[in-house]
Amino acid sequence: MSIEISKYELAKYPFLLEVRDYIRERGYELNEFDESMAKVLDKSVKRIWVALNGEVINEIEDVDEEIISFLLALIMLKIVGINSASKRFALSEARRVERFLEQDLKHEDEDVRDAILNKIFRDAVGLDVINENEIYKIKVVDYLKRAKYFHDKYWKLINRDVYDGYVHLDAREIVRLIRDELSMIIFDRINKINTKHVPDSIKSRVENLRKILINDKRFKPFIQSSNREYPPCITHILHMLEKGENPPHTARFLLATYMLAIGKSIDEVCSLFEQAPDYNEKITRYQVEFLAGMKGSKKSYNCPNCDKIASQNLCYKTDDCDSIKSPLQFKRVKR
Repeated sequence: MSIEISKYELAKYPFLLEVRDYIRERGYELNEFDESMAKVLDKSVKRIWVALNGEVINEIEDVDEEIISFLLALIMLKIVGINSASKRFALSEARRVERFLEQDLKHEDEDVRDAILNKIFRDAVGLDVINENEIYKIKVVDYLKRAKYFHDKYWKLINRDVYDGYVHLDAREIVRLIRDELSMIIFDRINKINTKHVPDSIKSRVENLRKILINDKRFKPFIQSSNREYPPCITHILHMLEKGENPPHTARFLLATYMLAIGKSIDEVCSLFEQAPDYNEKITRYQVEFLAGMKGSKKSYNCPNCDKIASQNLCYKTDDCDSIKSPLQFKRVKR
């Protein structure tokens, strides 16, 4: 069954392939976006900065501008070529999509709900979802495939409602389950978008973006993961951060407590997380200070031992690990 997506829905979900048809039907050409189109060009730049600062804007003021500013933002980020910035943008846009999805899955019109389930979940993400009175059912295998990246007990299968091979979720849960996939779809759109015949109006804005971003410590590559003094479990987490990926909560806990235990300062530990797409300076500092015993209960937290790390699927043991029981013993063994 063919399901029509309205222009307003494309503004909410501009990563959908139908956007290409929308652009084609209206005859837009990239070389048309000169300084006479400064309003939408500047909106694209603003959209990038809003995303890079971890903010989410829910309002849609002008449908055409929403769609075009998204596509222009992708082009600008592709030309800038800073991977961690692109990933942060993709995650922020995915969170924006999340909010619209949750609203639409609660829409009073069943046709709207069905259109979303088909276009977003089935076609874009590849997830079959059955809607029964706003309870969203997915196969256990599909749930486990996605929930394995969540280390909160809330998402463990034992804590879910499961009947006849299906996990039952509400709108908020089913939408949260696909956040990372939405982020990867948007990131993929950045990598694949055509940047040929870009007008000077875009190039000048890209150059301004690049000048600021290369001096922003959040997007500077660092070489922490090449430090041979660190155990493989720590090196792996640092490598994830260098690639602009989001380590799970358990990995962040391990990295922070390990670095604090070997004498790194609060500032040094916080700086390690700056390239994470969901980085928030205030939240990160509070959490690190909390682990160090400087906030909250004033209790300092110890670095997990190797058994605990292995149980959390964070162990990447090599021969250099020998028979250590804690990652804190790694340097001593290597010497």
